[in-house]
Amino acid sequence: MYELFVLLDRKSQDLTMKKNVKDNIIAIAQNTFRKYGFRKTTMDEIAFAAGKTKSTMYYYFESKEEVFKAVVEKEVVQLRSEILEAVNGKSSAKQKLEAYIFTRMKGFRKLGNFYELLKDEFLSNLEFAEKIRTVYDRNETATLAQIIQEGIENKEFKNLNAQLTARTIVIAMKGLEAPALIETNMDAFEKEISDMLNILFYGICN
Repeated sequence: MYELFVLLDRKSQDLTMKKNVKDNIIAIAQNTFRKYGFRKTTMDEIAFAAGKTKSTMYYYFESKEEVFKAVVEKEVVQLRSEILEAVNGKSSAKQKLEAYIFTRMKGFRKLGNFYELLKDEFLSNLEFAEKIRTVYDRNETATLAQIIQEGIENKEFKNLNAQLTARTIVIAMKGLEAPALIETNMDAFEKEISDMLNILFYGICN
């Protein structure tokens, strides 16, 4: 029995070590892809940055595409977590909507690999790309629709079609993604978001 426990403990330690190595490779690859872009980054460069041999890289990942997929999935989880944390800290639906949009747009400035996957037509040919895009869009629209529905029920918002309004907001945010990435003045960037929110909340009519 003791030998069995030792064996199980050793197996658990091996799995933990492998996970730590894999997580480290993903973290290093995240920075490398962000710096050079998917097309210019090679497995050799990731291996060098991570202090690993190329054979070690292929032990954990079958291809550069698989590494990039892991990086993007990490960024999606990180962005989703940051958004939900920001939203859950607010009380009114209006505050939640503002928190969602600000956190989401700021997140895209940090998580360039996910943004690259969403916008680069070349990357749309990757097997996993469309699934990640579709799932993210669906989850984003559903979350926004839930916030809007809450605002309708609380009489904060007009009696709108929550799903259609959510899709409209998603389209508006996508239109600001590219300017958000190249804007170096954060005050100017935040003003653009504030202006969009003012149009959303108050319309364009006097």
